[in-house]
Amino acid sequence: MRISKKEALQYHKKYRGKIGIVAKTSIKTKKDLSLAYTPGVAFVSQAIAEDKSLDRVLTNKGNSVAIITDGTAVLGLGDIGPEAAIPVMEGKAAIFKSFAGIDAYPISLDEKDPKKIIDIVKALAPNYAGINLEDISAPRCFEIERTLQKELKIPVFHDDQHGAAIIILTALINALLVAKKKFEKVRVVINGAGAAGIATTHLLLAYGVKHITVVDKQGVLHKKAKGMNRYQAEVARLTNPKVKGGLKEAIKGADVFIGFSVGNILSKSMVTSMAPKSIVFAAANPVPEISPKDAKAAGAFIVATGRSDYPNQINNALVFPGLFKGLLDAGASKVTPEPMICAATCLSGLIKKPTPNNIVPSLFDKRVVETVAFTVRQEGVCVCKY
Repeated sequence: MRISKKEALQYHKKYRGKIGIVAKTSIKTKKDLSLAYTPGVAFVSQAIAEDKSLDRVLTNKGNSVAIITDGTAVLGLGDIGPEAAIPVMEGKAAIFKSFAGIDAYPISLDEKDPKKIIDIVKALAPNYAGINLEDISAPRCFEIERTLQKELKIPVFHDDQHGAAIIILTALINALLVAKKKFEKVRVVINGAGAAGIATTHLLLAYGVKHITVVDKQGVLHKKAKGMNRYQAEVARLTNPKVKGGLKEAIKGADVFIGFSVGNILSKSMVTSMAPKSIVFAAANPVPEISPKDAKAAGAFIVATGRSDYPNQINNALVFPGLFKGLLDAGASKVTPEPMICAATCLSGLIKKPTPNNIVPSLFDKRVVETVAFTVRQEGVCVCKY
């Protein structure tokens, strides 16, 4: 199934966006008005003033998440501004509501200074039970997330980092199972050392991958590479590249390619140079690093993209609705690393008999959200529900 630009524009114009606010209560009489607003609401405000924890019981805060962006890293489109980011944030809010029943509010900030963004989010935080950072460029996103995680008493999750890493690990568990390869022996190339690339590198290392080469615009990251930010330098120290140069040199003989970069950067000849039964995860959106057709023609055994109109969609939407459902149900104050590997393991297990064209569950599989939510609620003990 492929969609056209015209169809997408008509769809959004017809509905004037994808979300709206619907009242939970009906206000049809004077008594309804008195209870929902003045004078009744004053009693509620007084109760919360005396015990702030009641805000999650007497208001919608306990089911509310803010989706916050500055529009600097929208999909694979780059820095297109806060206004142009709104359709993506609305789509995310619609997914939150449709699949997890969570009310999520898109907030696009006309601000790029990390310290000011941190101050703005902290000022907004009393309205929400969780913060989902989205489409904020690296390396600024790392400072913003880490500071907010430290200073707020509600969970802060940067989906471009950790959501991407979790679903990549989910797909890779099944892909290597189908290809009959082992994590500790495969050579993995990650192209793109931004938010998703760096977070995925850390998660794969934690899971047991031994041989990872990370490539960015300046080429392969290694200890003496120039032009790295401190987060890339950290990755360069942890990975073990035995090759210098760029993507062409790095990918030769590799078992796995994971792309978080730009469209059409991976050539057919590069795929052909990979090891037998190669695995290609071309996650750039909306245009993948290589089309599935070209990757297969070049010899790739398993191909996945971030798009819903190709098989094997490795999309963060499989993660964030369930993750926040678990966090909100538990009344969590932080997002901890422990559930991430467990979530990936449990999600991969939903595919009982993986094949080259079926390595990740569908978002429409009703077990997906509850699988992730369940792992989060276990507080670090990895137990799969299904």
